[in-house]
Amino acid sequence: MPHRHMLVVAHTGRAESLTAAVAVCRQLQEAGVIPVACRDEHADIVCDAPDLTDILVLGENATVDDLELVIVLGGDGTILRAAELVRGSVVPLLGVNLGHVGFLAESERDDLPDTVRRALDRDYAVEERMTLAVRVKLDDAVVYETWALNEATVEKASRERMLEVVIEVDGRPLSSFGCDGVVMSTPTGSTAYAFSAGGPVIWPGVDAMLLVPLSPHALFARPLVVGPDSYFAVEVLDRTQGFAVLWCDGRRSFDLPSGARVIARRSPVPVRLARLHTGPFTDRLVHKFRLPTSGWRGPRDDEIAPTEATA
Repeated sequence: MPHRHMLVVAHTGRAESLTAAVAVCRQLQEAGVIPVACRDEHADIVCDAPDLTDILVLGENATVDDLELVIVLGGDGTILRAAELVRGSVVPLLGVNLGHVGFLAESERDDLPDTVRRALDRDYAVEERMTLAVRVKLDDAVVYETWALNEATVEKASRERMLEVVIEVDGRPLSSFGCDGVVMSTPTGSTAYAFSAGGPVIWPGVDAMLLVPLSPHALFARPLVVGPDSYFAVEVLDRTQGFAVLWCDGRRSFDLPSGARVIARRSPVPVRLARLHTGPFTDRLVHKFRLPTSGWRGPRDDEIAPTEATA
């Protein structure tokens, strides 16, 4: 049988993450699976645990095509970094939360040994999450292209100046206003930056895109939700001589001159998440945000079954 390889991604500059990465690599090796790490993380792990000598380095003696799974130890930022590493492949990401909310993670630090065991047993489901294809045009030239799992954000680059933009949906102008920026988000990102800006939470099973203005100076600048075949465009105007910057997932940036046009649409390449729990998304919201549910009595049987009026 060919060897199994699993990539371990962690913020090894933090003691807790390094300890977790060493524990995962040990458990993988004991099960006959070859751990793989990025170069810097590999050096930290081997320095902390010199007996772990059989860890491969991604891009040197192991490729993305070799990987069966990515085990991510950290918060959502670490998961976003891991998604970059395997972008374009079918390799799923399994997140273990070592951060704060960890909305994309499947388990917590205390569940780490059982999480790895289930990964070894292939005891997980794979869920595909929509991503955005993002393009920047200046006049008729495409000057930058990237992607985002959570969001693409056009933001003002200088604090003292408001950013002037015009919003477009499906090739038609909607409104122009001054603001601090504009967030264009997937359903996954609706619980990230867009959530902080006052946007709605979109269930992951809904095929949609979301646009949320940041501190808009306008009478009409509401969050917008459109279908998966629509697209957004944000044009940077030069009314205030403000500079703008594009951020994707808070990781990749591009400076936007006046006149730049940022287009975001659904990408054909999703991100695949390994899921250990198949419960409803409502339960995940309650758990991650610690929402109060006292007083809930539950639905009656006649509310669950469809009626003739609602079918």
